Parts: sequence; structure tokens; C-alpha cells
Amino acid sequence: MSSVGFPFPPGTDEDTPFFVISVAAQLSGLHAQTLRSYDRLGLVSPGRTNGGGRRYSMRDIVLLREVQRLSQDEGVNLAGIKRIIDLENQVDALRSRVAELQQELAQALAVADSTAAAVHASYRRDLVPIRQETALVVWKPKPRK
Repeated sequence: MSSVGFPFPPGTDEDTPFFVISVAAQLSGLHAQTLRSYDRLGLVSPGRTNGGGRRYSMRDIVLLREVQRLSQDEGVNLAGIKRIIDLENQVDALRSRVAELQQELAQALAVADSTAAAVHASYRRDLVPIRQETALVVWKPKPRK
């Protein structure tokens, strides 16, 4: 089951472009000319067929609905919507990078732990650990008689 509530055909997902512009317009509640305009402005960039026809994915449809909501309900102009979309894409990319770095860090820590364990296992058993103290001892020899 997909995040949009219905199963996708095998080998496809919400990013697979397969809706023609008329179907995408109907699903998004917008006019096909509006979709073309949004494509020209770079708000929603659908996939293309070899012949140049637009093909929209389910993710594109969701984005078209969000553009419409921001424009009509929130009063945001198209330049502002483009900026919002760009910033959201940047945040998504940064979140992905943070997740990658966290995974790399976890792997590095695991390697460091196993290396430290190997070093500790290689210690000779006749060595005795000593306590380190910071006490100062003053020696006063007794005067000779």
C-alpha cells in the first residue's frame, strides 16, 4: 500500500511518472494550462516521454495540490511558492545527508570499539594497573648525628 492510499502497479511507486496531463489536471483540480504554466515556472517538473509529453507522478499530483493550497488558501504568490518548494527540497536533502553521516559515525564508532577491545585483549596479563594519584610526598631526612 502506498502513502496515497492505493497500491501502485508492480515496479512503480509514488515517483513513477505515468499520468498524462489531462488526468493530472483532473486529479489535482487544476486546468491543464495551469499545469503547463507551473512546469514552465519550475514549480512542478513532470517527467517526459520520448516524444516530449508530460507524465506526472503521484508525488507531482500531491505537489500540485500543495501549490494550489498555498496560492488560494494562504495567498502566497508563485515566486514565494517556488522558494518554499526549493527550501523544502533543500531540507529533505540535508536530512538525508544527516542520516548518512549518522550511519557513517555509528560504523566508525563500532570499528573504534572493536579496535579498542582488540588492543585491550592483547595486554599482557602480568601487567598490573596502578592508580594515578596527585598527592605530593615531601621527604625530610633525619639529621645525622
